[in-house]
Amino acid sequence: MMSDASPVGSAAHAGGDKPGTGRFWALALGSIGVVFGDIGTSPLYAFKESIHHINAERDGLLLRDDVLGVISLMLWSLIIVVTMKYVLLLLRLDNRGEGGTLSLMALLQRTVGRRTPLLFVVALIAAGMFFGDALLTPAMSVLSALEGLTVIPELQGRVEPFIVPGALGLLIGLFLIQKKGTSLVGALFGPVCLVWFLTLGGLGIWHIAQDGAQILMAISPHYAVSFLMTHSVLGFVVLGSVFLTVTGAEALYADMGHFGRKPIAAMWTWLVLPALALNYLGQGAMVLAHPETTGNPFFMMAPDVLQIPLVILATLATIVASQAVITGAYSLTQQAVQLGLLPRLQIVNTSASEHGQIYMPQINYLLLAGVVILVLAFKSSSALASAYGVSVIGTMITSSLLIFIAARRVWKKSVWLSALIVAPFLIVESVFLASNMLKLPSGGYVPLLIAAVLMLVMWTWVRGTKILLARTRKDVTVQDVFKGLEVSPPHTAKGTAVFLTADADAAPTALLHNLKHNKVLHEHNVILNVRTAQVPYVPDEKKVEIVEIFDNLDRITLNFGYMETPNVSRGLSLAKKCGFSFDIMHTSFFLSRRTLLADGKWGMPLWQDHLFIFLSRNATNATEFFRIPTSRVVELGSQMTI
Repeated sequence: MMSDASPVGSAAHAGGDKPGTGRFWALALGSIGVVFGDIGTSPLYAFKESIHHINAERDGLLLRDDVLGVISLMLWSLIIVVTMKYVLLLLRLDNRGEGGTLSLMALLQRTVGRRTPLLFVVALIAAGMFFGDALLTPAMSVLSALEGLTVIPELQGRVEPFIVPGALGLLIGLFLIQKKGTSLVGALFGPVCLVWFLTLGGLGIWHIAQDGAQILMAISPHYAVSFLMTHSVLGFVVLGSVFLTVTGAEALYADMGHFGRKPIAAMWTWLVLPALALNYLGQGAMVLAHPETTGNPFFMMAPDVLQIPLVILATLATIVASQAVITGAYSLTQQAVQLGLLPRLQIVNTSASEHGQIYMPQINYLLLAGVVILVLAFKSSSALASAYGVSVIGTMITSSLLIFIAARRVWKKSVWLSALIVAPFLIVESVFLASNMLKLPSGGYVPLLIAAVLMLVMWTWVRGTKILLARTRKDVTVQDVFKGLEVSPPHTAKGTAVFLTADADAAPTALLHNLKHNKVLHEHNVILNVRTAQVPYVPDEKKVEIVEIFDNLDRITLNFGYMETPNVSRGLSLAKKCGFSFDIMHTSFFLSRRTLLADGKWGMPLWQDHLFIFLSRNATNATEFFRIPTSRVVELGSQMTI
């Protein structure tokens, strides 16, 4: 999960890792919901699905060592994967305060000096796998919460037909309110999840005390190793469900830019990890004492009088987790667009006061459609568990590969030391991956299919963009054009003409068309290039670069970070402070609008040409995306085959 909708804003990167005491606790409270919302709902289903395999294999006979082994596997998965990898290692690999796989890729790309094929492939896999997880998390979490109603004696046998419609109603409502901004749900993030984690820990302590402290022996890794060694195939199958314990761990790194390393690490160490560990231990103690509770151990932990409040609290927690994943999808998509991996998409800022709160309508409704299809297709959390986790482990393995590259390039470690750093994580994650592959026939193919589709879209867009740039690049430079105009000057129009171009070295197509068809050149002309830096944010003093080419021609480059929304109007206003004479009422923006035709002769097969054209036609127009005043835009069209 990756998120950007923080109820406390995203000022953590402004304050670094040393916020004031008050700010620290505000960030810490916000992180409880946004960062830990996904992994915090794992107790709803992780232990239930793990022991389900044992029950199915042994016709309901659950041995003491089986429970101790499963709980031990869960505890040590949390310690190795989350604490050691994410908290102690990955949180130290920030890109000027920002985290996340794409952010780390940008850091490595800046360090290496270019986007290598390995970095590109890893970025495609990470982004694709994340979207597979983003679709499954809301469906899995909300269904798990509502299924808690089935353990209430008064509702047994009557509530089952309403679980799927209820889940659909909650999820559809959640997606429909996204355009209003995340402040409404965001205000619940921290407080709801704080109560949730305290409840998890409290239920765990109660059952450890009530049902016997022998479950505490599961803290020893001996039981985890013994379980795997004595159960062979069954142990391997159980690992696939044990992995559900750590789904959502990637949010610790992805949300670092919004909360800072220290608040996230502190909340994990002193609240989230103890609460999760105590709850899993409590579930294990209860199942040992009352084997009949294996059907839904989490909700059976609560006394009868508290089961309905627990279902309500669990539903609120899963809504928070779902909201965090949804806004994480917006954040990741924004990064992918800025880094050139996806076409321009509409980005709506939903808060005037808090940075990073955005809404992307296309992504929102794609996610809504996908989640509805998943709920209708799988109908229960147990069925969805077969699909859940496959995409998450893919994301984790890609981050481990990036750690190796970072150790070599950023930390300047030797190959052997870099390999030694990541080897324990890759070994554990490879075992989890192999175990999750057993889920493929029963639904594990779903997130992989989603990831494959998105990876194909990104690969097509990057490849098609390069081909299109090469096709439109002219051998003639801007300097050549203007030198030629000295011999045969065109008519001069008053005002300023700004020509937006992706290639700052070549003459813009709109400029050439204007000269060819209109025989006109303005008094003052600007070649404008908008670039995305390999850093999350670019300070105002470094956003604008101005180069005077001729008396009536300037080249202006506007630099924006990959976490920022490009704004040409604001960029030109900053240029005025650098001496650029600019009056919006006497300025025209000339843009090229191309109609693309497919012929399959320029480097991509015909079907991929058609896909690229489809993406291009559905991309947000440059005027809206770059925040250019619509009343000052002139578009010049042309046709081109690719």
